[in-house]
Amino acid sequence: MQRENGIAVGMAPAPPESSGVRGAIAANLRRTRLARGFSVRELAELTGVSKALISQVERGVANPTVEVLSRLATSLELTFGELTRVHLTGPEVIRHDEGLVLPAGDMTVRALFAAPDRRRFELAEGHIPPGTRSAKSSHGRGSVEHAYVVSGEVTVETEEWSVTIATGDAVRFAAESDHVYATGSAACRVLTLISFSED
Repeated sequence: MQRENGIAVGMAPAPPESSGVRGAIAANLRRTRLARGFSVRELAELTGVSKALISQVERGVANPTVEVLSRLATSLELTFGELTRVHLTGPEVIRHDEGLVLPAGDMTVRALFAAPDRRRFELAEGHIPPGTRSAKSSHGRGSVEHAYVVSGEVTVETEEWSVTIATGDAVRFAAESDHVYATGSAACRVLTLISFSED
């Protein structure tokens, strides 16, 4: 494996749009660089990392070292966690008949979502009357909201998407942007868990 400027370049790099942490780094780096108004050349001059290697990181075809990631994060005014965090790009829905069911003594537990990192959280139970549309809410950068419908049906909406979940369904989504809960002709009882980044 060859190394350039602290980045390990494998002989068979992952394809563009790679998933997992490498894909998250690629997306976070490019999105933040553009938001900060930096060209690849300007970021290279600021960090001392070559343009070619920054481009490779943004395409998800290089494995940057911690040192390089730290330099990139500092230059873009990000924490290390923000640069490497896997962001939800859309809602993840688990229907009532899905999920891994595990025996636990005399009962069974249906696994829904697991947090990939250390987070603080808030758990709440909500009762939404029929024909109700909640106020818009958002919960800050890096926040993730989980909702589980105990009874009834509710539609979760953002500017980018909407999804309807019913009794036994669960959804997880990025809660950084405004979202609302809306019911139809019946009431809904829903458990919500909002997790917050420790960064």
